[in-house]
Amino acid sequence: MAKLKLRTMLGDYPHTIPLKQGRVTSGIVELDFTKAEVPHDHFKEVVRGEFDVAELAIMTYLQARSWNRPLVALPVAMNGRMQHAQICYNAKRGTLAPKDIEGRKVGVRTYSQTTPTWVRGILQNDHGVDLSRVNWVTFTDGHVPEFKDPSNCTRAAGGKKMIDMLFNGEIDAAVMAVGEHGDQGIKTLIPDAEAAAAAWYRQHGTLQLNHILVVKESLSKEHPEAVREIYRMFVEGKKLGAPPAAADELDSRPIGFAVNKPNFDLAIKFAWQQRTIPREFSTEDLFDATTRPLGA
Repeated sequence: MAKLKLRTMLGDYPHTIPLKQGRVTSGIVELDFTKAEVPHDHFKEVVRGEFDVAELAIMTYLQARSWNRPLVALPVAMNGRMQHAQICYNAKRGTLAPKDIEGRKVGVRTYSQTTPTWVRGILQNDHGVDLSRVNWVTFTDGHVPEFKDPSNCTRAAGGKKMIDMLFNGEIDAAVMAVGEHGDQGIKTLIPDAEAAAAAWYRQHGTLQLNHILVVKESLSKEHPEAVREIYRMFVEGKKLGAPPAAADELDSRPIGFAVNKPNFDLAIKFAWQQRTIPREFSTEDLFDATTRPLGA
């Protein structure tokens, strides 16, 4: 019986490289990989259904599901992290605390992007920031065209760069990492962000997912055995790609429904609080009869 050839878009991660290198094989499916040096450059294609198997940002998936795109999630995290360090400000223009961004301008590449949604959720729930009082300056549209930015968003002029606007005071803070700009006065808005992230994880035990694995809904319905095989391949790829995280360490790529349910629950909560999705889901709604039992 011929293998089912599936058009696949995945970045290079410890658990995908063994699949790409042929160290994890299958007698059922053949993953036909598209070159994807920057996976998010292909997310609009994923939303349009141009791949059978792909990674997709969790918040983009929630929006795609909201507007009935025929995609279904597998409980496989491509990557995740604590997002506390992903918003910064220019300390050379004065000190800012999280609550101080109310009434000020904050740059964000895309309003509905996953990282800003996590950052806003942290600011709202842990620091009491009224998100409606922040003036969000955006640079691009999201991956699901039905979503429209809220009224407290404005679009930066063409050609503007977020870091330059932060340096010259056109914006007061930005959803971006400090990176190499720390010696130029760029500081994390959340004080001691690394310690704050560690404390948050100890309290919640939840990973802030970035990208997850999705497949076409039709593939899951018509070839459930192929979807289960894809899941098996990722489990095997993770075993080959990296040693397991210690009990007290953050596993940034958890696999399985049970371990990922709290992560999806919180993503839904933050997206619904911010109305980046038009309706609230349960985590079970994001999976189907084939993918929900995987790692349950």
